[in-house]
Amino acid sequence: MKKLQALVFLAVFLTLNARSQEKIELVPFGDFESWTVRNIKESAIIGGEVKPVYAVGPRDTLRGNVPYDYSRTIWASSNVYANVSGIAKGSNSVVPEKGPSGLCARLETVYASVKAVGVINIKVVASGALFWGKVLEPITSTKNTMNFMDWGIPFTKRPKAMVIDYKAYLPNTGKLAKGTGFVEGYDPEVIMLLLQNRYEDSEGRIHAKRVGTAFLRIDKSSAGWVKDARIPVIYGDITKLPQYRNQSLKNGEATINAVNSKGKSVPIIEEGWASPDTPVTHAIMSMSTGSRTDLTAAIGNILWIDNIRLAY
Repeated sequence: MKKLQALVFLAVFLTLNARSQEKIELVPFGDFESWTVRNIKESAIIGGEVKPVYAVGPRDTLRGNVPYDYSRTIWASSNVYANVSGIAKGSNSVVPEKGPSGLCARLETVYASVKAVGVINIKVVASGALFWGKVLEPITSTKNTMNFMDWGIPFTKRPKAMVIDYKAYLPNTGKLAKGTGFVEGYDPEVIMLLLQNRYEDSEGRIHAKRVGTAFLRIDKSSAGWVKDARIPVIYGDITKLPQYRNQSLKNGEATINAVNSKGKSVPIIEEGWASPDTPVTHAIMSMSTGSRTDLTAAIGNILWIDNIRLAY
């Protein structure tokens, strides 16, 4: 018994000692104290209001219906400026909100509709999402929305874990909105960091192997804020770990896009698992109020995010 107690004490001591020697870095704008407000003038046919569209980035106010300058930040979101059939509209599903200390980001699954008789009639449901990358504005169609995305940023570091504060609300009604109707199912929220080794072939296709994965699946509401949640980065093949199921792009089937050297948004073809010591070239950090595709989501899901850090 004493030997077992000694081993437990040693394990705890080594863990605490390793943590004390860690370097913790706040990711750029990861405290969500700084936001850019973009004032988008919506078309007269749908009301002509000036709508503030929020971006995680430098404190600033921008005016004019122009694409956002992503040289100012590494963060993109489901907030967009759209111009479909000549009708301009701004959309928000990620907004600043007062948190336990200062501001945080509030992500929410929302239902949106745009209707102008004889011109346009769009009804969509979309999860609130924050991710490292860019949105290729203006959005001109609700079909093939991945073609307007550039997921990930150049990144060469090898973190041990994500450390994050979050709060979650999931009504879990068993009903998901899809188009103008409903289907049965649930829609867990997701926080993740994917580390990839990418290369581009002569045809402009982007290939990748997964080097590291940090993944948190949230399937029920939290009891208030979860502080300093630690999500370990697992290097190499994670398919034998049950908590990381479904975290590949499924045998080369691409589900997200990136912009290639020719300036075109193309699918990222993730072809397998890299060995743990493979160099990292790109990172995708993402958090979302849903994990479904095809514009299907649980209305009412909310995820609050604050103080995103990486441990080394």
